[in-house]
Amino acid sequence: MSAEIENRVKELGYDIPVAAAPAANYVPYVVSGSILHIAGQLPMLEGKLAVTGHLGRDVDVAAGQKAAELCAVNLLAQAKAALGDLSRIRRVIKINGFVASAPDFVEQHLVINGASNLLVGALGDAGRHARAAVGMAALPLNAAVEIDAIMEIA
Repeated sequence: MSAEIENRVKELGYDIPVAAAPAANYVPYVVSGSILHIAGQLPMLEGKLAVTGHLGRDVDVAAGQKAAELCAVNLLAQAKAALGDLSRIRRVIKINGFVASAPDFVEQHLVINGASNLLVGALGDAGRHARAAVGMAALPLNAAVEIDAIMEIA
């Protein structure tokens, strides 16, 4: 089943990378009972920040959606590191999407759709989740998007 999920991600245009190490004093994930909490993931691709700047100023919605997709792929990478097998994901409970935004940018929800669509595409109904899409003045390393997640696991 894990291979099936990884194949779906590949069909969506991505490979699940090796999970990134934390950039500061925190752990990348915490398992508590049947809940997996995954720390905020940036739009990293091949070890480099792929999308930087502010939506509505430096980055358009389409590029923001790609950034959110990368964040979702990196969430799955952390889940795989935590669980060993992506088929242990029973449900994505919630994602919190943070979007570096120019003061007048109001389409955060459209940006975070990139992550929502990827998670549903990869996990099917188990990828459907509650979420928040929030505009931020700035994000770490000038990232355009950051997303964290809470998942139910087996």
